[in-house]
Amino acid sequence: MTGSFLGEPSVSPQVQALYDEDLADGGYVWNVSRLWAHQPDTLKDLFGLMSQAFAPSGLTFRQRGILVTAAASALGDSYCSLAWGGKLGKASDAAIAAGVLTGGDAGLTDQEKVMAAWARKVARDPNATTPADIQALRDAGFDDGQIFAITAFVALRLAFSTINDSLGAQPDAELAQSLPREVREAVTYGRPVAG
Repeated sequence: MTGSFLGEPSVSPQVQALYDEDLADGGYVWNVSRLWAHQPDTLKDLFGLMSQAFAPSGLTFRQRGILVTAAASALGDSYCSLAWGGKLGKASDAAIAAGVLTGGDAGLTDQEKVMAAWARKVARDPNATTPADIQALRDAGFDDGQIFAITAFVALRLAFSTINDSLGAQPDAELAQSLPREVREAVTYGRPVAG
């Protein structure tokens, strides 16, 4: 079982390196890695581009987690919501992560709430954003370079999620089992956890 709509490709050195990284990190090969094994170099380049886009923002890991979790949940992507909800829970706490996943945002700073709202707008309807949304980001303390960096990062994360979701990537059972109950229960959308 590949955990997606596609069969697993032959194992090349690049594919094996992708799998080995998963095994070293968590003890199992993620379904999303089995999917991206069709183009492991593209995955590496995409993650590199995400890092390059995010770097000028000057944001913390927690803030990156808020952006990804807010965007993934707005898109309805259960896989990234669970994965990054777990990461955000470790960077803050499970209740804060669950709040971002459900749109409640309890426990976030005012600046973080503005960031989360922006990530959700970019995910749901980028054509509905307005100059007032940009001003809200400025008022929260972000300069235009940071706003561009945040937006580029969120858009690239959405591209990653769109590929995963379109091709049926299911969240791993091992991932879901490793998460706090609050995070698991907050994700009631998207593809179900693999059996």
